[in-house]
Amino acid sequence: MKLWSKDNTAVSQQIEKFTVGRDKEFDLLLARFDVEGSIAHVTMLGEVGLMTGEEAASAVAELKKIAQTIEEGKFEIAEGVEDVHSQVELMLTNAIGDTGKKIHSGRSRNDQVAVDIKLFLRDAVSKVKNETHQLFELLIQRSNELQGHLLPGYTHFQIAMPSSFGLWLGAYAEALTDDMEMLLAAYNITNKNPLGSGAGYGSSFPLNRSRTTELLQFSQPNWNAVYAQMSRGRTEKSVATGISAIAGTLSRLAMDCCLYISQNFGFISFPNELTTGSSIMPHKKNPDVFELIRAKCNLIQATPNELTLLLNNLPSGYHRDLQLTKEVLFPAIDELIQCIKMTQLMISNMSVKQNILDDEKYQYLFSVEMVNELVNQGIPFRDAYKIVGNTIEEGKFSYDYKKQLNHTHEGSIGNLCNDAIVTAMQDVLNRFK
Repeated sequence: MKLWSKDNTAVSQQIEKFTVGRDKEFDLLLARFDVEGSIAHVTMLGEVGLMTGEEAASAVAELKKIAQTIEEGKFEIAEGVEDVHSQVELMLTNAIGDTGKKIHSGRSRNDQVAVDIKLFLRDAVSKVKNETHQLFELLIQRSNELQGHLLPGYTHFQIAMPSSFGLWLGAYAEALTDDMEMLLAAYNITNKNPLGSGAGYGSSFPLNRSRTTELLQFSQPNWNAVYAQMSRGRTEKSVATGISAIAGTLSRLAMDCCLYISQNFGFISFPNELTTGSSIMPHKKNPDVFELIRAKCNLIQATPNELTLLLNNLPSGYHRDLQLTKEVLFPAIDELIQCIKMTQLMISNMSVKQNILDDEKYQYLFSVEMVNELVNQGIPFRDAYKIVGNTIEEGKFSYDYKKQLNHTHEGSIGNLCNDAIVTAMQDVLNRFK
């Protein structure tokens, strides 16, 4: 069954196989949302008189039964049925007869797909938001726990200044607040209703698009019918941009962990069951989880570019190219959620080395501390810098690195401002509708 088939229409099986592609595979993910969109549309059709109240009620009741089969995992797209939209309409028509044939009035498969994808992505973004927030809370928790545990800070891979595990983990927590802003922007773009735009040019039927917007709990319609169709692809790209921001943060954290677990650093460790070994080197504890998180998240960061290449130079109106956005974006969302979960598992089981900076090789970390001490004694900063620099050049630098570090300004070792970071995250979360 095809929604566009006519009595004397036949399509080559080779053409059908190529044009359908992997659509059925991804359509199963859209099934629940296709029924939700159909229920809203049918309800509206009954209210504006394009179906009788009895017909609409009958169709909605049967659509809810179909939704139940989806919930139970029993829904399938039958052989010879082109897509999820055709399958739902076929099941409905088989159950309630000709009334089922009326539900497509004022609607095209174009806006049907568009609303399915919007509903799916809205739900997916909410899941990513929730998982990201859980990781954020873990990072804040561990940052607070480890505030006083010092480690070297680096610039250009060179020893730079003292840092702490609290400062390090808090940095990634704050990064996630900015990432959440990007995800919120994607959510707001997604949370608009394209239903009723038809093939992209509206309808002569007296549709009530505000009503379907209300029923589907969108914030507003995509007002212009042409733009409602043009939002296909743009919506997916906005979500891809949002998830790629989070992926970038996870990839960078994973890279840090790969370095810090290595013997040359030795700052952190994990239980044996969370690392892997070598087939010939018995001493190895490999950070395979972090390496895969890094790799997967780097690929996720390519998703906006993949969609850009897919969408570039498309004129207004619908084009079959847009079918492929699902293949690019949907797996990327699943991969990101898995990477967030694995990052939570690893960070929650991370142990840190004590007294790292007691090692003499980290003495130069404290060169700035000595400069600042001289400045506090009244020596101009530039002169103090030269004094300390000369002692380093002469090999005479020495500093009592067991002194208590006195970093008190906002966002420093002694004043992480994690409460402010938590407030910033909560502000973003509150703006998700």
